[in-house]
Amino acid sequence: MSSVISPALNGFALVGGLIIAIGAQNAFILRMGLIRQHVFILCLICAFSDAVLIVIGVAGLGAFVDTNPELLKFVSIGGGLFLLSYAVFAIKRMVYPETMQSKALGSMSRTKAISICLAFTFLNPHVYLDTVVLVGALAAVWRGQQRIMFAIGAMSASFIWFFALGYGARLLGPLFEKQIAWRILDALIAVVMAWLGISILLSVF
Repeated sequence: MSSVISPALNGFALVGGLIIAIGAQNAFILRMGLIRQHVFILCLICAFSDAVLIVIGVAGLGAFVDTNPELLKFVSIGGGLFLLSYAVFAIKRMVYPETMQSKALGSMSRTKAISICLAFTFLNPHVYLDTVVLVGALAAVWRGQQRIMFAIGAMSASFIWFFALGYGARLLGPLFEKQIAWRILDALIAVVMAWLGISILLSVF
């Protein structure tokens, strides 16, 4: 039994450590969780996307991506520009607080929310580096059933995190009834998005 549990816990701890950090994807899920919009489908998309990439990495394709820097370069440029544009929108919400009222925040359509979520997920080069390359490389030390359990543990961490973040954000609802809280949140989101976007673009050029 220990030979099965060990790789599962290793996979869980690895992915848990990678995704529990402030980032574009997490910031978006937090914000949508606070306004209670499309939470289930967005959390499911994030977790399922991670699961697919983890499977790809564990299956051995991590080495392929790692040896093809041009592929990541293309994704990096698109992702960096997308993050910078979202930082601008966050600044606009901070400057014009009327756009942060509950009614306005709840007006985002499911299609638009899903599109933004997919962009945050697949235009972020760190997603591929973390879930495909790194997880794939560390999964290589396990064999057979142990490798499968490693992948299951890794995917479990992603599902638990995103759903906890999306639905746990509701507990912060009373705090965000105050306009200043939304200003601070959007200011933090803008800083994070801009920092990530600039860092990604600098790494390319």
